[in-house]
Amino acid sequence: MANIILSNNYIKNLVKRALNEDLYPSGDVTSDLIQSSKTTKFKLFSNQKAIVAGLEFAKQTFKLIDSKIKFKIKKKEGSLVKKNQLIATIEGKAENILIGERVALNFMSHLSGIATKTNDFVKIVNKDCKICCTRKTIPTLRVIQKYAVKLGGGTNHRFNLSDEFLIKDNHIASSNIKSLVSNAIKNKKGKKITVEVDNLKQLKKIIGLKFNTVLFDNMNNKNLKAGVKMAKKYYETEASGNVNFKSVKKIAATGVDRISIGSITHSAPAIDFKLEI
Repeated sequence: MANIILSNNYIKNLVKRALNEDLYPSGDVTSDLIQSSKTTKFKLFSNQKAIVAGLEFAKQTFKLIDSKIKFKIKKKEGSLVKKNQLIATIEGKAENILIGERVALNFMSHLSGIATKTNDFVKIVNKDCKICCTRKTIPTLRVIQKYAVKLGGGTNHRFNLSDEFLIKDNHIASSNIKSLVSNAIKNKKGKKITVEVDNLKQLKKIIGLKFNTVLFDNMNNKNLKAGVKMAKKYYETEASGNVNFKSVKKIAATGVDRISIGSITHSAPAIDFKLEI
């Protein structure tokens, strides 16, 4: 897939929907109690070590509420921040800053969580092994989740079902692996072809056919290593299935080219940020 570029218009529209969700139908009835026109300065901190992501979403949140709010970024998007490190300052009417506080922090918490968990995996494996995300994403938020994966040093897998052929176990169970691969080759029209196998017997049936990647799913490391040795002359190799921080280093040591991990998007812990006056 092409590199993900988050345009200002895209960010603005997504933030608008988030604000509408939070403010419909009567606005922030609590922050409306503040009746002061003075300028207040808030500081944005992280309560933990993390890769920071989503700063433009936070900035756009406050801008849409009050264009006079000044959002000054102190730590670059994608950079590592320490606990209690200053990330940004926000200056403006306290009422308007408080209206946008939770929406801004929610975007940052979620995206930073994905970037941080991705980066934790990247640091464990050798530099020749890529950490990839999957399509296990929150519906409608795939673009920003895959963006966060890239910030964490990961690699994007296919974005959607049109990007490439990925022949998986249920496809194979519904048909025949060799005929599926042959049909994909005939109809590829420039698209990549990945074939999932869960045993070496399946690999032997298709080895030598002209496709791109073998995806070894839920295989033990002994069989995975043997499969990589068989396939590496012909294909890129990938491993998947219940990968965690304890298992990923040994999986990478089999020589596999990339490891796909659903948890970096579907269950990354949110990063704890705070705004303080």
